[in-house]
Amino acid sequence: MASKTAKTSADTAPKSEGPVLLSGGNPQIPKGYGDAPVQAYIEAMPGWKHDVGRRLDTLIDETVPAVKKAVKWNSPFYGIDDQGWFLSYHCFTKYVKVTFFRGRSLQPMPLGESRHQDVRYLDIREDEPFDEAQFVDWVKQASRLPGEKL
Repeated sequence: MASKTAKTSADTAPKSEGPVLLSGGNPQIPKGYGDAPVQAYIEAMPGWKHDVGRRLDTLIDETVPAVKKAVKWNSPFYGIDDQGWFLSYHCFTKYVKVTFFRGRSLQPMPLGESRHQDVRYLDIREDEPFDEAQFVDWVKQASRLPGEKL
């Protein structure tokens, strides 16, 4: 007869799991306003995307000191109080997609097209250079435009 071993508290304790990763590795973070939910999203971004999220957040903070933040639809949003949201990003399998809500008004215009008339995208991939100076310039421009009221 096989003997049963007693379960230890480590065996029965609930496992501490991080946020669920959705399709493409996008973190599922509850909707929330302020820096804390955005930081939770960034911490949950998988692999190399975590460093991209941290860098995007830092560049946006440095460029727009009065930026407001939120997580909506499992994506970080950045905006200005009276103007609305000007930028968001989202994890996909092979890239992080940055959304400029008034991207058609940016000069030069980001290359990623959208079915939405005003929106343009910037896809950041692991093995491709990321032009931080251009990104900062777009953030400056975007933060001065009327944003989305989502």
